Amino acid sequence: MTVQLCDTADEAVVGIEDGSTVLVGGFGMAGMPVALIDALIRQGATDLTVVSNNAGNGDTGLAALLAKGRVRKVVCSFPRQTDSYVFDELYRAGKVVLEVVPQGNLAERIRASGAGIGAFFCPTGAGTLLAEGKETRVIDGRTYVLEYPIRGDVALIGAYRSDRMGNLAYRKTARNFGPVMATAATTVIAQVRDIVDTGALDPETVVTPSIYLDRVVQEESA
Repeated sequence: MTVQLCDTADEAVVGIEDGSTVLVGGFGMAGMPVALIDALIRQGATDLTVVSNNAGNGDTGLAALLAKGRVRKVVCSFPRQTDSYVFDELYRAGKVVLEVVPQGNLAERIRASGAGIGAFFCPTGAGTLLAEGKETRVIDGRTYVLEYPIRGDVALIGAYRSDRMGNLAYRKTARNFGPVMATAATTVIAQVRDIVDTGALDPETVVTPSIYLDRVVQEESA
């Protein structure tokens, strides 16, 4: 499969459908693919389920998508922060559904999808509201909760560099959820700071191989 090098973020998000599950990389604003989210706002897809670590910061990026009323459900670890006022207002008004997933579970559920794992038992959340309605099992005297993979129709991720084949390298904490999300979606779209010639990246720095990528666009990346 040949990775499509897009001229603009708008070209990169063409075809994302209403009702899609969209995995959005980023830890706060670190690694957040803001240009792709802004393009998705312009593209117009709605009734989306967004899977991300946070539920938006300030009024940009994911928060801007929420403010436009395009998101039906948010699956995240940290829905409330000092600057998550857009999500907070929508949630209190009953305009968005929330599924809280502990951060490690979120990463593992996404990774499990990419690895072809049907489900897994994890102790996190056992005995709390997060385990209500879920299957549990006692293993070696400890209670575990059955968790299922999270798969996306689309993944929007931010990376530092891509070569022309679509191999990705990340920069520091901007790496966060990008690598696992890239394995767990039907269509994977990356926003990068630079696109370099094939062979210019040290293979030891490539974290996401091109086999996972569908589209790459060069835009300023968080």
